[in-house]
Amino acid sequence: MHHQSRTSYYVVNSITMYRLVSAPFLLILAVVGAIGIFKWLIAFSFLTDAVDGPLSRKYKVTSVFGARLDSVADDATVLVSIIALCILHSDFIYSHWIIIAGLLALFVIQMTAALIAYKKVTSFHTYLAKFAAVTQAIFFLLKFFDLPFGEAAFYVTCAVTGLELLEEIILVIIIPEWKSNVKGLYWVLRSNRDAEEASK
Repeated sequence: MHHQSRTSYYVVNSITMYRLVSAPFLLILAVVGAIGIFKWLIAFSFLTDAVDGPLSRKYKVTSVFGARLDSVADDATVLVSIIALCILHSDFIYSHWIIIAGLLALFVIQMTAALIAYKKVTSFHTYLAKFAAVTQAIFFLLKFFDLPFGEAAFYVTCAVTGLELLEEIILVIIIPEWKSNVKGLYWVLRSNRDAEEASK
C-alpha cells in the first residue's frame, strides 16, 4: 500500500471509528438530557456513515477490517439512537412496541444465525442494508429534531428494515463462509445459478 493509499485508509477508518467512539458519549448526553448537543452530534454520526463507504470505494481502500468496523459502528449508532428515543419519546415507543418488538426479534435471529454460522457478526453491506440505514437516519433525525412526518418515516423504516433483516437471515443460511460487501440476495442467487450452469 503506497503512501497516499495508506493515508486514505487511515482517514476513512478514522471517520468510521469516530462513530464508534462517540456512541457512549452520545448515550451519556441523552441520559443527562443534553438534547441540544445530542441531536447535532447524532446527526454528525449519521453523516459520517453516509460518507465513509463512498470514500473507501473512491480511494480503493476497502478492507475486511474496515467492513467489520463499519458494521459495529453502525450498530452502535442505531443502538444509541433507539435508547435515546426510549428516553426522549417513551410515549412513541409504547404506542408502537409491537412493531419494535418484531424488528428486535428479527435482529436477534439474524445475529444468532450469524454467530452460529460465522462465529462473528455479518458485514454484508447489501444495497437493502444501505437503504435501510438511510431510512433509519431520516426517521431518528425527524424525531430528535421534532420535525413533521416522523410517523410516516417510522413505518417506512420498519418495512425496509424488516425486509433487510429477512434478507440477511437468508444470506447467512445460503452463504457458507463469512463475506463482506455482498450486493444482495438476488445477486447471490444469480451467481450461484451461473456457477451451476457453468459446471454442467
